[in-house]
Amino acid sequence: MSRILAIIPVYNESLRIEEVIRKTLPHVDEVIVVDDGSHDGTEKVALAAGARVIRHPHNLGKGAACRTGFQAAVHEKAEGIVMLDGDGQHEPDEIPKLVKEGVHTRGLVIGNRMENTEDMPKLRYLTNRLLSLLVSCLAGQSIQDSQCGFRFLHRSLLEAVDYENNRYDAESEILVRASRKGFPISHVPIETIYRDEFSKIHVFWDTLRFIRFFFRHLFGSPPIQRKS
Repeated sequence: MSRILAIIPVYNESLRIEEVIRKTLPHVDEVIVVDDGSHDGTEKVALAAGARVIRHPHNLGKGAACRTGFQAAVHEKAEGIVMLDGDGQHEPDEIPKLVKEGVHTRGLVIGNRMENTEDMPKLRYLTNRLLSLLVSCLAGQSIQDSQCGFRFLHRSLLEAVDYENNRYDAESEILVRASRKGFPISHVPIETIYRDEFSKIHVFWDTLRFIRFFFRHLFGSPPIQRKS
């Protein structure tokens, strides 16, 4: 039987990760938490909640944590994975919607928060709109919510698409490279839960990284520099 895994990249999420894992477990075959060098006991909490934990000894960035999760899923021969954040912003009960669409299309499915933005902070709304427009330009198709981390990725995409970036711009790079390789990208509406969480995005440096990413991909995706 085909397996669906949940991959949750985390950094210092000991206060929220238990609830996320427990609500995710009924919808997937296994939850894998990639602990990206946390120092607040996240690993211990995740293990106690029933997840498998893969730990980075140091903080390498969300893109690096996603890559570790992708590699684990390919090794496990999973049909696909659900990506979600560990801070409780995503509603795990919506996982079946993403899985159903992703298994059908055999591509990438993004949770779309932009159909109901009443509770979205104004700056985040404007940033999401702008970045989604730029990513759509690079991808050659409409990407409605490029910054949403709640996604489904089919195994065929995990095996075919690689990326360079290790920080938050990795999520945009995956969309661009997947689209340019011909994988379908679809959307399902989701709810996003806004709490008092502190964003781990560094506005200045991550904005510079995105600008660099945009212009490097404007006229074609650069080749992946693989280590020998």
